[in-house]
Amino acid sequence: MGSHSPHTAATGVPPRRERRRSQKDARTASGPVRGRLLARGGVLMALGGITVGLPLTHHVAPGDGTFVGGISRVSATAMEYPSTLQVILASRAVSSTPPLALVGGDQVVTRAEIAASRSQDRSALPGCDPTVEPTGGNGQLDTAELCTLWDGVHQLRADAAVAISEMDVAFKARFGSDLCLTDGYRTLAIQKTLKYEKGGLAAVPGTSNHGWGLAVDLCSDETSGAPWEWLNENGAVYGWQNPDWAKRGGSGPHEPWHWEYTKGVQDLAARLG
Repeated sequence: MGSHSPHTAATGVPPRRERRRSQKDARTASGPVRGRLLARGGVLMALGGITVGLPLTHHVAPGDGTFVGGISRVSATAMEYPSTLQVILASRAVSSTPPLALVGGDQVVTRAEIAASRSQDRSALPGCDPTVEPTGGNGQLDTAELCTLWDGVHQLRADAAVAISEMDVAFKARFGSDLCLTDGYRTLAIQKTLKYEKGGLAAVPGTSNHGWGLAVDLCSDETSGAPWEWLNENGAVYGWQNPDWAKRGGSGPHEPWHWEYTKGVQDLAARLG
């Protein structure tokens, strides 16, 4: 009789004790296999994370293996990535100008001063404040409060000076040269001299609008032809005109060269009564 159990021999089914032993042996044998599978899975997951993560954290230029900005290169066998310090230094090299929100108080003031300066540069007569009204009487104005015109010689009251300078800009754009002037503000002494020299052609000293810095005399070239037509068509736009009394047939001598700043003359008349 053999060593096999009668049950096994008769039915071909191992007894319960043998089935349990076989199941235990199978579990023991599958442990190392499962461990190896888990280890391989972990390695694959890690490699996948690196593959996905690298493009997000390091911008690599396609094709040549060079980081944007030339910070580092990728070789066939190894990769080099920029350190935190390198990234900071590279970003600083892009621009040395701080954001506006980080600019200190002194720099903000400086920018405001620059803006004001640029505004002055765009003025028809830089440095002349049209709100300043000089003190003193006719022919006795404080010349430090007057504004010197583009020719560097003649002066006028500030508001009149800015207005005629704006007209000069337009005139020069049309004819290629500045308005030519022979006179502007006249002191009381000059008015007296002119009265002596010209007699009735000159105003009584102390009454001329030249003495208030509100009148100019033009060169003779501006009182005929195209310049004269242009002045008569456009002068009023800038507040200047040849007054009625100075026109042909007016109440005074015919003086086409004599032009006045209308608003200033009207304000002066209202103030003096």
